[in-house]
Amino acid sequence: QVQLVESGGGLVQPGGSLRVSCVASTNNFSRYTMGWYRQAPGKERELVATISSGGRTNYADSVKGRFTISRDNAKNTVYLQMNSLKPEDTAVYYCNANFYRSYWGQGTQVTVSS
Repeated sequence: QVQLVESGGGLVQPGGSLRVSCVASTNNFSRYTMGWYRQAPGKERELVATISSGGRTNYADSVKGRFTISRDNAKNTVYLQMNSLKPEDTAVYYCNANFYRSYWGQGTQVTVSS
């Protein structure tokens, strides 16, 4: 069983930046594909970005050029740096770990509003 704990969410103005983090409780963190997903009110959960065990990244078209996913295997942590935030980025952001099984964090709220 892998536990994922997200942090770093909050309120930010449009055009601002925020970094969310996710720490995983596993000895095999480097083997996991890690991802960030988000769910806005009334909408389905959607992919934001993923990073493979080898460091290959993938982004939703809506965040390309604005968001950056990265990982620190020594700290069992995956990050999502969000720049040029827009009101439509407002959502609960969930961390995901996938290696044969999929695990989810509890989510962290990101609100983009003036």
